[in-house]
Amino acid sequence: MKHQWTIGRGRVLGPAPFLLAGIVNVTPDSFYDGGRWRDCNAAVEHASELACQGAHILDLGGESTRPGSELVGEEEELRRVLPVVQALIREGIAHAGAEADGPVVSVDTNKAPVARAVLEAGAAIINDVSAFRFDPGLLDVLVQYQPGYVLMHSAGLPKEMQRQPQYKDVVSDLLTFFEERLNILARAGLDSSRIVLDPGIGFGKTLEHNLDILRHIDRFKIFGLPIYMGLSNKSMFGDLLGLPVDQRGAATQVATALLGVRQVAIHRVHDVCGASNALTLAKAMTQA
Repeated sequence: MKHQWTIGRGRVLGPAPFLLAGIVNVTPDSFYDGGRWRDCNAAVEHASELACQGAHILDLGGESTRPGSELVGEEEELRRVLPVVQALIREGIAHAGAEADGPVVSVDTNKAPVARAVLEAGAAIINDVSAFRFDPGLLDVLVQYQPGYVLMHSAGLPKEMQRQPQYKDVVSDLLTFFEERLNILARAGLDSSRIVLDPGIGFGKTLEHNLDILRHIDRFKIFGLPIYMGLSNKSMFGDLLGLPVDQRGAATQVATALLGVRQVAIHRVHDVCGASNALTLAKAMTQA
């Protein structure tokens, strides 16, 4: 099966057997690589490496959303991400426009002013952990610019989301949540071809919640939209396997391969090369 995603500036990613979003954190406190790419030049260099590894998307984050993290003001978030977006476009590492080839820029933000600024600078995707609940003005930006949009579920703000998360039935509750948010987006005027769904592994979920979502990932296909998965090096691998954060690469690759076989379309990862190899191998071994 081939996947594709219509994003900003008239660009379509795919059709492809899978799409890879390489993570570029320009934060001092992200759980896996906080501080390593905080400098603009270092971030651009890292993004270039991910592009060479085969990333279709370069996903920039200027505010950590790890459990317990503190919020960052919009000025500071823009100071972190906007120069990187501009440099990636200027240097031809990422590309904007319908006729362009190569990676595109995604920005992980829930703030309307940040989204507007990075879209003006050439970003084509907004990756939003909040489902436009934290800043209602974000909805207007999405409708105006029509970017690719990652609609993600999280149980409240990062600072508090892991405090005893509870669901009646986590999969059914998330399906209800997505239906509600998708209806709002449709009424506002964001075309459904722009939207992908991220169940938000680790965002207000226990280990059993995360596993339940992954076991029943096929149920999220009911909306007819691509599934976007971000489980790279997450704490679930520590909880389940006792692995420290720097030893979760193999587990990430196995989980990514298993999800790829089940037609999860887009994978947000730290190790693009490893994920690409795992997905390619899994698909080759399971083709009829």
